[in-house]
Amino acid sequence: MSLQESLELLKENGYKMTERRKEILNYFHHEDGYRSAKELYEHMESIYEGISYDTVYRNLNLYHELGILESTELNSEKHFRMNCSDHHHHHFICKACGHTKKINVCPMDDIGQTLSNYQIDDHKFEVYGRCPDCQ
Repeated sequence: MSLQESLELLKENGYKMTERRKEILNYFHHEDGYRSAKELYEHMESIYEGISYDTVYRNLNLYHELGILESTELNSEKHFRMNCSDHHHHHFICKACGHTKKINVCPMDDIGQTLSNYQIDDHKFEVYGRCPDCQ
């Protein structure tokens, strides 16, 4: 999702566009891969001294609920990244640095036949490991 699309989505849903909210979106727009709330908090704290962890986490949850951010669990901690909206794909996720790589194969192509009598509402497929830089 582009920075402009995410700003418009917030506005369409009646949320005020504050400098802090813009900075959170800007952070994820420029980061490659999944980032923890702690990483975002440290970034925000360097710009907005005294910002609370609750403010950061509340905005992360808001962005996730609106579909601006997607999340995954890495090392028993929730991590976030800007939502991909270009086409259907999945990700390889580096467990060390959070870097992602698109996987353009979907296992649902095969699984759908096995579950032909079932209603599938959604799915998520992620592959975890270490990227070449972290090996």
